[in-house]
Amino acid sequence: MICQTIRKGSECFLMKANGCSFADGSCKPIIDKCEGCARVTVVDEKSYCLSYPDPASRWLNGTCTMATHIKRDVEQIKKKINPLKASKKGIRS
Repeated sequence: MICQTIRKGSECFLMKANGCSFADGSCKPIIDKCEGCARVTVVDEKSYCLSYPDPASRWLNGTCTMATHIKRDVEQIKKKINPLKASKKGIRS
């Protein structure tokens, strides 16, 4: 649906028939860590995230999972291996 609160005229996944479904009722501007991301849109000289209504909450536990401007380490993405299971698989072969 089309946003009726802050980003008027743009598509918003939070808009419902009875208004904005976000807990605060409107999206919050981005923080400095979001600068350079491809998911940022500018409305009335303020920048907003297209994916999250509260971008600051996405950065509380490290990096935002949707950030397009952050290069992630391959080691960080790799699945953690349980050493006990790995040793059992090594014995079988």
